[in-house]
Amino acid sequence: MRENTRLGSRLRTAVSGDVLGDAASRARYATDASIYQMVPEAIVIPRSEEDVQAAMQIAREEEAPVLPRGGGTSQCGQTVNRAVVLDNTRHLNGILDIDAENLTARVQPGLVLDELNRALKPHGLWFPVDPSTASRCTLGGMAANNSSGGKSLRFGIMRDNVRAITAILPDGTKARFNGTTPEPGPYADLVTDMRALGRREADEIDARFPKVQRRVGGYNIDALVGNDVNMAHLLVGSEGTLAYFTELELSLAPLPGEKVTGVCHFPSFYAAMEATQHLVRLNPQGVELIDDTMIELGRDIPLFRKTIEAFVQGDPAALLLVEFAEGSADGNAAKLAELSQLMGDIGFSFTGTGQAWGGVVPVTDNALQGAIAEYRKSGLNVMMSMKEAGKPISFVEDCAVALPDLAEYTQGLTDIFARHGTKGTWYAHASVGCLHVRPVLNMRQDKDVQTMRAIAEEAFDLVKRYKGSHSGEHGDGIVRSEFHEKMFGRRIVSAFEEVKARFDPHGLMNPGKIVHAPAMDDRRVFRYGPNYTVPEFETALDWSAWPGAAGGFQGAVEMCNNNGACRKLKGGVMCPSFRATRNERDATRGRANTLRFAISGQMPGGLTSDAMADTMKYCVSCKGCRRECPTGVDMARMKIEVLAARRKENGLTLADKLVGYLPRYAPKAARAAWLMNLRNRIGPVRKFTERLTGISHRRDLPVWSSTPFRDDEAQDTDPQVLLFADVFNRYFEPENLRAALRVLRAAGLRVAVAQDGSGRALDCGRTMLAIGCVDEARSEARRVIEATKDAVARGIPIVGLEPSSILTFRDEFLALCPGPETEALAAVTHTFEEFLAKRPDLPMKPLERPIYIHGHCHQKAQEAVTPMLDLLRRIPGADITMIESSCCGMAGAFGYAPDTIDVSLKMANLDLFPALESAPENAIIVADGTSCRHQIADGTPRRAIHVARLLDQILCE
Repeated sequence: MRENTRLGSRLRTAVSGDVLGDAASRARYATDASIYQMVPEAIVIPRSEEDVQAAMQIAREEEAPVLPRGGGTSQCGQTVNRAVVLDNTRHLNGILDIDAENLTARVQPGLVLDELNRALKPHGLWFPVDPSTASRCTLGGMAANNSSGGKSLRFGIMRDNVRAITAILPDGTKARFNGTTPEPGPYADLVTDMRALGRREADEIDARFPKVQRRVGGYNIDALVGNDVNMAHLLVGSEGTLAYFTELELSLAPLPGEKVTGVCHFPSFYAAMEATQHLVRLNPQGVELIDDTMIELGRDIPLFRKTIEAFVQGDPAALLLVEFAEGSADGNAAKLAELSQLMGDIGFSFTGTGQAWGGVVPVTDNALQGAIAEYRKSGLNVMMSMKEAGKPISFVEDCAVALPDLAEYTQGLTDIFARHGTKGTWYAHASVGCLHVRPVLNMRQDKDVQTMRAIAEEAFDLVKRYKGSHSGEHGDGIVRSEFHEKMFGRRIVSAFEEVKARFDPHGLMNPGKIVHAPAMDDRRVFRYGPNYTVPEFETALDWSAWPGAAGGFQGAVEMCNNNGACRKLKGGVMCPSFRATRNERDATRGRANTLRFAISGQMPGGLTSDAMADTMKYCVSCKGCRRECPTGVDMARMKIEVLAARRKENGLTLADKLVGYLPRYAPKAARAAWLMNLRNRIGPVRKFTERLTGISHRRDLPVWSSTPFRDDEAQDTDPQVLLFADVFNRYFEPENLRAALRVLRAAGLRVAVAQDGSGRALDCGRTMLAIGCVDEARSEARRVIEATKDAVARGIPIVGLEPSSILTFRDEFLALCPGPETEALAAVTHTFEEFLAKRPDLPMKPLERPIYIHGHCHQKAQEAVTPMLDLLRRIPGADITMIESSCCGMAGAFGYAPDTIDVSLKMANLDLFPALESAPENAIIVADGTSCRHQIADGTPRRAIHVARLLDQILCE
């Protein structure tokens, strides 16, 4: 992990962008979504093309390899190497031109696909290559891998949709690769040589290249055959081994319009594969497979559970999602009718039994179709959500065969898996005979590595027998490159080597991919190499649901497979800090990789190092990853472990104590509220206390109430509800608790505040967890569990107002105090709106005003936003708008710290503040989170209120 100081020094001098050479940064770029790992020499974040040229020149002079990198989601090891990594995503991500009339766009390589499609939508256009990683994959990476997607049956793959590529060659020459004849010069000489190769090898290419659409293995030397040669198509699929792409010219397509999906159910996997060749005759946009394993795993993931319930009937062995877009509702309906008729004709109906059971569930609702598409696109990550040590491993998942052979091929591959004592999980692109299948193996064990090798050898022999392609979508990388000779023959591989040598004679562009590759089972380049171990150590929380050392903490960390879903820029919550900084360090994936290096001894200092603290610095514990990470990486909980380890070694600062011990000193502070509130009004005091307290002088602190909420305000006899009065609402906004009491009583309920008789208010321990004081937080959790156990035993609901507090009962308490009493408490715990949404007897007056709702991150993570929407929609005349935003950015103390306030405000300015600025003047802003309300007050002219206050105002008298 030692930095190449000479190389790093030269790069820092020559480029204007960031150059990262520290151990933690290099760890974060050492892996992609494959089984491989190589620590890079340095990472360059270029700001301009000049930076790229300078970095490539220095790399040439230092004989250091160069690796262009986009989203880092490659599944075959394309984006790992001991090289100078050029990360295009932070700065080189622009749209250079959209020509709607001629259906073209010019883009920089770091542009994310979804960002392009958002810009194209107002023109009625889209880029029709749609891989499942669209929310984070870049156009440069898609071209490098020759990506495709679920609609390739109709729109083709990346090669079919790239018109031209401007690129920098390894010697520094810049050229535009397209179909025109170039002017004399070095590029023209290159074109001449490549066309000569195409003429020479035309017969061998025709004989050896598979005749299937999904063939992306090797270099596209078939593009060099004939008179219509587009040199850009040779670069497509070259995996960064030939040149650095600076600009891509793409072909666009009109948006397909309304779609419908027919979900075909089958009694056996073989039956589904056999049926595919018949279903494609209806000319759908795509036919996508989901097997029973994916259904079963998806039901265990909160993000997908409701979606599966909505479109899966019974217990099918396999589903085929058949999508039509015929341009009209009548046309779509006709296709669904044809599909149902066809399924009946080939022998399937829901009234049938045994091998005749099956049929079509039609899905016409746009929202459900979108949810199904997201679920299918998350197929890989759903498969990787298995918590055991073995995982579905990518190495034969991209093979493609002709549809008439699909059933027999998949049966043959299933038999191969069975002979080696494992089984595969299947999903994806049935319409083009390219099914993603991954046998479950443990890459930490030599025997499973040997099994992987044996399966690969047999599987590729099977593919060759059916004249298919061993590389059908995800490219070659390390895992498939060595098998090119088996699939194409020695002469074609020699031609590939000739292409590489002509473009890159010194072998510096991403070496070891496509040609001259290491063995796919060389554990020296594995993420879990031959010396990979995690020693036992004591953890602060319960991680027993996962395997591995440290009570399962190892397994929890290793759930991250680098799929990069945390790098999405819109939709959902995860990951707000990455959205603000575009820094790999600040994505959930970046933190998980750093944690893995820390606990396995690959990074100096481990969990308590400054590098680890810096990695966690911008994590706001929003818990977006808890719900939205398809493999279930819970970084908020992992951050608690890091904080606890660091606190144990370094102790607490005064700023830590002011945050963590707030519930302890709050009663005394409230008695001197006037004095505590002076700080906000005296400028010099704000600045003087900033360094001492860790509170930025740019922020107002919450105002202490001189009349805090008291437990005796609600002690009805024989209560039907226990109200948990959190520290924030109790001492800063007690009017929220009092409003909640009036609303609950208006609903005819008897209410008591939860207490333990000690004279000290109950607390959830949230502030203690925020500073790593886990034992103190556990003590508070036990007080709550003990104080409420009699009520819990009687089924009395526990209700709270502050999401970050009350939802601790359903989350952190289970890790602090695992056991049946905690589980029982969690089962009867509700947010205020969750509880009221189930009661039909709340009398409300009409309200003819728009209501804009910002959901707290923890509400979103635990699916507690929908009940709030359902409740407010019952207000007569109400016009409800849910603000689509990530974290507000305040996140407890995060938004108050001098070194994080700017990122805090940047988070809010991404979506929340713009939404509030565009809201009508008379709109009511509802935000349940204390932090959220303060962020809104600090950053906008608006003032948000808790939903309890709103309901209190409209109660019928």
